[in-house]
Amino acid sequence: MRVDTFDFDLPNERIALRPARPRDSARMLVVKPGEYDPLTDKGVRDLTSILEPGDALVFNDTRVIPAQLEGTRLRGDISAGVGATLHMRTGSSSWKAFVRPAKKLQVGDTILFEGFGARLTAEVAEKSDGGEVLLVFDQDGPALDAAIAAVGHIPLPPYIAQKRGEDEQDRKDYQTIFAEKDGAVAAPTAGLHFTSDLLQALTQHGVEQHCVTLHVGAGTFLPVKADDTNDHKMHAEWGEISEDTAEALRAVKARGNKVVSVGTTSLRILESSAQITGEITAFAGETAIFITPGYRFLAIDALMTNFHLPRSTLFMLVSAFSGRETMRAAYQHAIEQEYRFYSYGDASLLFPQHGAV
Repeated sequence: MRVDTFDFDLPNERIALRPARPRDSARMLVVKPGEYDPLTDKGVRDLTSILEPGDALVFNDTRVIPAQLEGTRLRGDISAGVGATLHMRTGSSSWKAFVRPAKKLQVGDTILFEGFGARLTAEVAEKSDGGEVLLVFDQDGPALDAAIAAVGHIPLPPYIAQKRGEDEQDRKDYQTIFAEKDGAVAAPTAGLHFTSDLLQALTQHGVEQHCVTLHVGAGTFLPVKADDTNDHKMHAEWGEISEDTAEALRAVKARGNKVVSVGTTSLRILESSAQITGEITAFAGETAIFITPGYRFLAIDALMTNFHLPRSTLFMLVSAFSGRETMRAAYQHAIEQEYRFYSYGDASLLFPQHGAV
C-alpha cells in the first residue's frame, strides 16, 4: 500500500506545544463510521455519557524515563558531540538507542554522558542501519537507572522539541496519572487526558478501568521513509498483560460490552495478544505489530487516541480501524474546527468501520 495515500496537510499552528489545563478539559472528536453524521464534536469529560455501564477502558501504565542523552564521543585524541535516544533495554547494563550523528560512529567507540553532577559512559557494542546502536554502559541495574535519570532529558517529540526546549513542567505534563513502570521513551499520550476526578466519575458510571503495559519506543517518532508500507520496518517494543486483566477483559466482551483502548499503545499490546489465540490472553514479550488497512481487529471495540502525524504508522492504524476515507474526513474536520494535534493535543474517540472487528 502506498505511503503517500496517508498524507495530509497540517497547518503549523494546529500543533499543540502544551497540554490542555486541566487535562480533562481537552476536546474530543467522536467518529462513528457509517452513520448519517459520523463526526460529533465533544469533550473528554463526555466519556461518562458516551460509554455504557459495564464498558472497560484500558490504559497503558508505562512511565516515561529521561531517555534523551547528550554526550561526547571519545576515540583516542578525537572527540565529538553525539546525541542518543534510548528506546529499548536489552539487559541490566545495555540499551538500544538511536544516535545522531551516526555516520562516523564506530563499534568500540566510547561515549561520555555528563550532567547534574552525574557521569556515565557507554561503549558502542553494535551498529545497525538507520542510526541504531547497542550501548553497553559502565553501570547496571538501579545504579544505571539513577544515572540515566540524572543526565537524561525528557524525550519530547521532535515537532515540540524543534519549537521549544524541555522544561521542568514537561516532567509532569509528559506522564500520565497511570505511570507506574519505568521504560517508555514516549508517553502514551491518550492517557494524558485523564484526571482523578474524571476517573471517579467514570467509576460511578460503572465503567471499568484496567491497565496493560507497553514501553513505548523512540521508533514511534521515526518517519515512514519507504514508498510502500510493505517495506517499512517496525521497531519492537516490550509489553505485558496480566492474567487477571486478560480474564476481566474477556468477561467484558462476553457480556456484550465494549473494550475501549486508551491509546494506540494499549491497542498494540492487546492486539498482539489476540493475534496469537483469537482472544485477549496474558502476554509478556516483544511486539512489532504493524497495523494497516485490511487488518482484522480482534481485541478492541473502540479507540481513544490523539491526532497523529501524516504518513505515520499511527495514522495508518486509525485508518485501518475506522476507514481511510472516514479518517481523512475526520482530520480535515479537526483542522477546520481548530482541534489541537499530536502529543499534547486533543483527543478522538473512534469506532470501527463496518466489518473491522
